Amino acid sequence: MYIADEKRYETMPYRRCGSSGLLLPAVSLGLWHNFGSNGNFENMETVCHTAFDHGITHFDLANNYGPVYGAAEENFGRILKKSLGIYRDELVISTKAGYDMWPGPYGNWGSKKYLVASLDQSLRRMGLEYVDIYYHHRPDPETPLQETAGALDGIVRSGKALYVGISNYDREQTEAIAALFKQMGTPFIINQRRYSMLDRTIEKDGLKDYAAAHGIGVITFSPLGQGLLTDRYLHGIPEDSRVRADGRFLKESAITEDMLQKIKKLNALAAQRGQSLAQMALAWILRDGDITSVLIGASRPSQVLDNIGMIGNTSFSEEERREIDEILEG
Repeated sequence: MYIADEKRYETMPYRRCGSSGLLLPAVSLGLWHNFGSNGNFENMETVCHTAFDHGITHFDLANNYGPVYGAAEENFGRILKKSLGIYRDELVISTKAGYDMWPGPYGNWGSKKYLVASLDQSLRRMGLEYVDIYYHHRPDPETPLQETAGALDGIVRSGKALYVGISNYDREQTEAIAALFKQMGTPFIINQRRYSMLDRTIEKDGLKDYAAAHGIGVITFSPLGQGLLTDRYLHGIPEDSRVRADGRFLKESAITEDMLQKIKKLNALAAQRGQSLAQMALAWILRDGDITSVLIGASRPSQVLDNIGMIGNTSFSEEERREIDEILEG
């Protein structure tokens, strides 16, 4: 029988999500990869237990995380039923809808029909009465924004979600939907975006500063650049790399000699800080307090422990910040 570590709240810092009452752990666990139907259930369960034992209270899913679609939610539902569910009131569970989920015109994008039906399916898969955060996963260029916002507002009022979020919305799109949520009084608290040393789009489009100034939380995914910001590629592409087996998320063409040299320089700087490259990359995201939480993925418990090893060392000197920028811009 699983009993959570009684010291689980002693080391993990928690950050207020925008101007809401909700606190999120500085590090959250994403179930995008490694929780599909092709994974080992016992390992998934141990990964979740390890995360929670070390203060990671937030578990992030989406309707189509797998493979197959829905598998991550189903497996997480099994973990809740078997062991973790007794701690439901200590958990922040989120899911999303917005990408392709089922055949036909009603299983994709941002219509009210899709968003409501998808959440009902997600709740059944996980065995839950509600999720803490329900996201629209991507902007829909065809559905009126008023409909998407109204659907999310109605879902909160139905009790099936406590808060709403958006994902992959740029600054302009965030401003537009935030105005609608403000009119309706919707508890809109967070935007989920890609962010890393290698991808600073949220800085360039102004979303990072806008969110900080307007009480909107930001949670980031792909903080390690799909593995580039780890020791995985320091000496080239390993034969067993996911790049060779599945190039959807990180293409082999991205791993140039110039990129390898930059990674090696960053790795040397991380060593000077007493961190691995991955730890420094995660710490860099949390460096200024504008990011609420960073999502990590893990295929085994040791990865969770390695990643949270940077907690307590997330500050950077001006010289270190400048050196990082010079390495990557060089």
